[in-house]
Amino acid sequence: MGKCISCEASSPVISDVIGLCVNCLRKGIKPPRNIHVESRSKFMLPAYLDEPGGVKCSVCGRRCTLKQGSQGYCNYRLESKGAIRTSTMVYSDAIGLYYYDPHPTNCVAFPVCPAITGRGYPEYSLSPKGEHGYYNIAVFYGGCNLDCLYCQNWEYREMAYRGRPRLSIDALVNAVNEKTTCVCYFGGDPGPFAPHALFASKKMMAKARSIGLRVFRVCWETNGLWNPSLLEEAARLSLISGGIVKIDFKAWSPEIYKALCDVEEKHVYVIRSNIELVAKHMGKRKEPPLLVISTLLVPGYIDEYEIDQMTKFVASINSEIPYVFLGFHPDYLLTDLPSTSKKHAEKAVKIARENGLKRVYVGNVFLLGNAY
Repeated sequence: MGKCISCEASSPVISDVIGLCVNCLRKGIKPPRNIHVESRSKFMLPAYLDEPGGVKCSVCGRRCTLKQGSQGYCNYRLESKGAIRTSTMVYSDAIGLYYYDPHPTNCVAFPVCPAITGRGYPEYSLSPKGEHGYYNIAVFYGGCNLDCLYCQNWEYREMAYRGRPRLSIDALVNAVNEKTTCVCYFGGDPGPFAPHALFASKKMMAKARSIGLRVFRVCWETNGLWNPSLLEEAARLSLISGGIVKIDFKAWSPEIYKALCDVEEKHVYVIRSNIELVAKHMGKRKEPPLLVISTLLVPGYIDEYEIDQMTKFVASINSEIPYVFLGFHPDYLLTDLPSTSKKHAEKAVKIARENGLKRVYVGNVFLLGNAY
C-alpha cells in the first residue's frame, strides 16, 4: 500500500518509489526525489545533458548538447575535439549483441507478425501459417535515451557503462543464413544506434538476397524518440522488406512520461510526431501493417485518462493501426506495484475501441492478476 506525499491518498497502485499519485503528478507536483538520477548513477551513466555552448548531437530525438569530453544520455555518443563520436571510436562497432530467436517468438506485434501469423504471404512471409523452424536475428543494443523505472531489459545499463560487448556490422551480416527471415532491433533502444542499424540492415538485406532468401524483414522495437529523418529511413526499410515498426507509446501526459521514463515535454512531442511520421506510410502496404503501437499498462499511472488520450490520438491518425496493451510486472526500480489487473486491461481495450481503433489486442495476458 503506497502513499502520495502530496494528497496523502493511499492505494496499492501508488508507488512509494515515485512518491506521488498520478493525479498529483499531472498537476505538476514534483516527486520528492529524483529517482532517475539515482537510477543512472548506479551505473555511472550521465543524467539529462543540455550544456550551453556545447556540440549538439542529433543522432536521436533527445538531442543532447555536449561540452568537451561529455558523453550523451545513451553513453554511446560523446563529444571529442568538437565533434560527436561513438564510445567505440569505430562507427562500424556499436555496444550490443545478437542472438537467434526461434519463430514463433514473443514479438510485440504478435497479432500481425508475419513470422507468427503468415500475414503478407507470399511476398513477406514464407508460409501462410507462420515460419516454424526459422529464426529472427534479435539485436540487443547496450544503450537507451530513456530511463524507464520499470525497465524489463535493465541489463543494457551495465553494457552501456562497461562499453561492451561490441557488435560489428560484419558480425550482423555474417549472422544472416538460410534459416533467418528477419532482424529486429531493440535493447535498450535502437534510436541512439540508428546509423549503425540502418547500415547493417542494408548489408544484411543484400546478404539475404545473395544466398537466395525469399524473405528477410527489418523490424524495430523502439520508444520512438528518434531523429525523424533516420526514423523515416528505418520505416522505408521495414516497408520494402515486410517488416514492422513497433513504437512503445508509454504515456500521454508529459508529467507521467517524465516520472516514469525521464523525458522532457519537448521529447514527448517528438515521439508523437514520429508516430505520425511512420503512420503516413501505412497506405503503401496493406499486410502486414507497417506500424504497431504498444503501451505497458503500469498500474495506477497509465490510467483511464492516459489510455483515452493516447488511443484518441492514434485513432485520429489511422484507425487501422494495431494497438497492443501489455501487462506490467514489477521490475528494475518499480517493484512496489502489482502486476496489471485483468480489469485494467479490459477497460483499456474498451476505451480504445470506443475511440475508434479497430485492431486492439492484449499481450502478456499470463501476467494479468486481480490485485486492484
